[in-house]
Amino acid sequence: MSHDEGPGAFYDPDEPLAALASLVTAATVRIHRPTHGYDPHGPGSFLGSGFFVAPSWVLTCAHVALTGERQGEACQVDVVFANPDGGGESAVSGTLAAVLPEGEARVPAAGRRVPSPDLALIRLDSPTEHPCAYLAERVTRRFDGGTVLWAGWAEVDGELQFVLSARGHDLGVVGSQIRLGDDVLTEGMSGGPVIDPRRGQVIGVIKSRSVGGSGGTAVGIEQLRSLPGPAGLLKDEAHDTYQAVCHAHDRYHRDRHHHPGPEESWTDVQGRLEEGTGRVLSPAQRAELLGRLAELPPPVSTSNLLDLLDRASGRRGGRGAQPVPAPRSWRDGLGELRETHGGPVDLELVLRYCMSAVAAERPYVTPATAQAEWELWTWVRELALDRLTRFFRAELRQLWDESRERTDREQRRTEPAYGERPQPGERTSVLLELEPRGWERDSYDWRVGVAHFNGEVDAIGDGTGTRLDELPAHLAGPLAEAFRQCDEPDEPAVLQVALAQAALGLDVERWSLATGAPPLGAARPVVVRCLDPEPSDDPAEEQARWDHLHAVAMRARDVDCQDGVPAAVEREDRLRSLAPDTVPVVCHYAQRPDAETAEGFGRLARSGYRVVLLRRAPESGPETLCADVHRRAALAVAEARTASHLPGRIHELRKGVWDKRTETYWSDRVALYYDDPRHPLPGPGLLLNAP
Repeated sequence: MSHDEGPGAFYDPDEPLAALASLVTAATVRIHRPTHGYDPHGPGSFLGSGFFVAPSWVLTCAHVALTGERQGEACQVDVVFANPDGGGESAVSGTLAAVLPEGEARVPAAGRRVPSPDLALIRLDSPTEHPCAYLAERVTRRFDGGTVLWAGWAEVDGELQFVLSARGHDLGVVGSQIRLGDDVLTEGMSGGPVIDPRRGQVIGVIKSRSVGGSGGTAVGIEQLRSLPGPAGLLKDEAHDTYQAVCHAHDRYHRDRHHHPGPEESWTDVQGRLEEGTGRVLSPAQRAELLGRLAELPPPVSTSNLLDLLDRASGRRGGRGAQPVPAPRSWRDGLGELRETHGGPVDLELVLRYCMSAVAAERPYVTPATAQAEWELWTWVRELALDRLTRFFRAELRQLWDESRERTDREQRRTEPAYGERPQPGERTSVLLELEPRGWERDSYDWRVGVAHFNGEVDAIGDGTGTRLDELPAHLAGPLAEAFRQCDEPDEPAVLQVALAQAALGLDVERWSLATGAPPLGAARPVVVRCLDPEPSDDPAEEQARWDHLHAVAMRARDVDCQDGVPAAVEREDRLRSLAPDTVPVVCHYAQRPDAETAEGFGRLARSGYRVVLLRRAPESGPETLCADVHRRAALAVAEARTASHLPGRIHELRKGVWDKRTETYWSDRVALYYDDPRHPLPGPGLLLNAP
C-alpha cells in the first residue's frame, strides 16, 4: 500500500492528528467489482472508495456501489481493506443493502450523475474483523472555511494508491452537499470519508471532484437519516437499517474504548484533540452515553423524538424548526442538544434527555431492555452526583420513579411519557401549497412545510415555475422529509393541499411519489384547502357549523344533483337553512370547473361550509352514474360520525381502492375539502421558521 501523503509526512508522530490519520487510513476501503483470475482486485476492477461505519457495514456513494456485479435483484461488490494486524490486505464480498435517494437502483448511464444524497450502504456477506470510523452525531450547518481531512483510494500511474489530504477546506453548504476546496480530489476517491480534525469525527462522504480545479463536493453524513424506514412499528432493531447501523456503530466505539491495549481508539484521539475545550461531555463520556443509549430500543418515530427533545429542552409552546433531515435515532437527538459549552445548565439538559430516553415509548422491548434502562439511569445518577446540585438530583430521582410506575413496556400507545397525546386534528400535519402561475398554463409555484396546531408553519422546501407533470418528482424529497417529521408508525400525518379555488379539482391524492409506491391518498389522509377562499357572509355562523360538525354525528346531503341529473348548487339562503350537521356533497365538480360550478362552490363558502365532499369528473369520457356515490357517501359520512374522523375514513376508502376492493371504487375521484377556520393558511411566501 502506498500513500500520496502518509500520516507522518505532515504531522508529528506524537501529535493527535497523526493518530487520527492512522485511524482514518485503517477504516477506509476500496470497492471493487467481483472478478476472477490474476490480480482480481487490481485497477481493472476498481470502482471507488468507502469506509467502515459499523461492524459489517460500509458506507460509500451510490454511483460507486451501483456499478458492481448484478446477480438477479442483488448488487455484489468486493470490499478490500488493510488487515487490522498490519499484515497485508483482506477482501470480503458485500451486498448493496440500501441506496439514497430511495428508488435509485439502476446503474448510472454514461455521463449521468446520481442525484444527491448519492449514498449507499454495503453489508458484508460474512463475519469479518475490521476497524470502524467515528461518525459525527451532529454536523454543524455553519462552515467557517476550516481545515478538513479527506481520504480515499485512486489509480495513479496504473497503480492503486491511498490518498489522505490535510490541505482541504470546507467552503460552505449547497443543499445537502459540502463544498470542498484547496486540494485536488483524484478520481476514485468518491465514497471516501471527510473528517473534521478539530473533533476527530467523520462529517461527510466525498461525492464528486472539480474538473480542472481543486476540491469538489461531499455529502453531509446526516443525510443518512433520510434512509427509508419500515411501515408501522419496528419489530426489532434490524427492521430499520438506519437504526441498526447507528446502534452497532455506537456499541462498537464504546466497546473499543473499553478494550485494553496499546492502540489508541477514536475516543482516545478525540480526547487529545478536545483537551481543554470545556465541553459538557468528554469524548469518553459521550462514547459511553451513546453506547448505553444504543442498548435501548430506538425512538418510536421521528415525531416522537422531536417532541421528546422539545420537552427535555423546556419548550412547551410547540415544536420549533428542525434540521433537514430531522433526527431519528438517540444519537441524533443527543447531537441536536448542541452540547457545545460547559456548565451545569447544559449538563442538566443532557441528563434530562437521558431520562426521557429511559421513560420513552417503545416500538418493542427485549429481555435486555429493563437492564439497559437501569444501567443508563445508574450512569446518569453517578454523573449528576459528581457535578450537579442536590435539587436537580432529586428531580432525576423523581423522573426515574415515575418511569418505573408504568407496567406496559411494549408499544405503549395511549399514555405518552410527557403530556397528553394530541386528539384527532391537533397533531402536526404537512402543508403543501400549490399556487398556479396564471401566465403559464399548468405551471406552479410550491411550498412544503410542517404545520403545527398553534398555527406556526416550518418551511421544508419550495420551488417556482414547476410544470404539473414534473411536480411529483420535485415534491418527493421535501414531502418525504415533512412526513418523517410528522408521522407516527400507526398514524400517518394528514397532508393538507392548499390550492386556488379554480384548481381544487387537481387530484393530488392520486399522485405517486416513487415508482411502485401507493398514491398519496392511499398512504395517508389527504385533504384540500383553498388558497383564495371566498369569505363567509357570517363568520360566527361559519365557526358554529365547524364546531357542530366536530361535536355531533354528521349526515351528507347532495347539493348539485337531482335524481342523477346535474343541477346548480342551491341558493345561499337555502344552504344556510340546512341543519348544522350537514356535509354537502358536490357531485359534479370538474377537473377544471366551469363558471357555474365555481360559483356553486363560492355559494357554499359564503354560506359558512368548511367541510365538503367534492366528486371530480373523470379525466376523459362521460361521467359515470352517481346514484351509488350518493348512497355510499352518505354511509361514509355517517360512519365517521364527527368531522375530525372524516379524513381518516376517506383515507381508508382510498386504501381500499389501492387494494382493489370493489366496494370502495366509488371514492376514487372524491376529494375532501377540509378547511379549518381556526388556522388560516400562512399565505404566499410565509412558510416561516426555516431551519
